Amino acid sequence: MDGAVRERTAVRAILITPDAHVLLLRIRPPGEAECFWITPGGGIEAGESDEGALRRELGEELGLAQFELGPLVWLRQHTFLWAGEWLRQSERYHVVHVGRFEPSMSDPTEARILQEFRWWHASELAATRERLVPLSLAKIVGDYLAHGPPLTPPQVEVLGE
Repeated sequence: MDGAVRERTAVRAILITPDAHVLLLRIRPPGEAECFWITPGGGIEAGESDEGALRRELGEELGLAQFELGPLVWLRQHTFLWAGEWLRQSERYHVVHVGRFEPSMSDPTEARILQEFRWWHASELAATRERLVPLSLAKIVGDYLAHGPPLTPPQVEVLGE
């Protein structure tokens, strides 16, 4: 890894409907040929809580304003190259229960990398050959649906170091 690594904290939402569908965004990062699927969310700005950052991010990325922040189910630290800059991003994943809705992107920067929105049934996550981020998303969702939130804080999944 050449160059400095910028530290970044982010929060993401695993949106789950009553019939076990999860909303994902298919993105193509700047300068990359490959697309992959992510959960909505993004960087936490100075002074923001997880809930405040998710309210801003889900509003911009999905047009979703009304929701309750659910339990923390996953922690991840990922070092990666994004638009020529190395980032070490610490992420917190919360479940958010929602009814199915039609997402609408309003952030012009995010819109440039967005390929599509898709509601996935939880069973499709484990069967897909498409790249999901985090890689363990199918297990995270399956465990949550089967057992509820973790009883103890999740361990941090560390990638890219």
